[in-house]
Amino acid sequence: MTIKIDQEALKWFEREFDTSKPFHIRLYPQYAGFGDKNKGYSLAFSLEAPAVAAEQQELNGITFYVESNDTWFFDDTEVEIKYSDTHGEIFTNYKEHH
Repeated sequence: MTIKIDQEALKWFEREFDTSKPFHIRLYPQYAGFGDKNKGYSLAFSLEAPAVAAEQQELNGITFYVESNDTWFFDDTEVEIKYSDTHGEIFTNYKEHH
């Protein structure tokens, strides 16, 4: 599991979660009826501290993490979170390693 967050996406998180640093952002699968990687699931985010983080990285005062019970969604996958100027929001790319 690898998670990459580009600089523009990081700025989006700073704006979207307008709270004082440091803080934690949980990345987790959410059942949404659509999604590229696992049918019916998409990547969601929440502002909460980790219980048991399996993977985490700190960027400019924000710690992004995945809980140990959510790792199935990220197994053998490189996740890239980027910002789209066109849509004014973030999007996610998944590259699976076989």
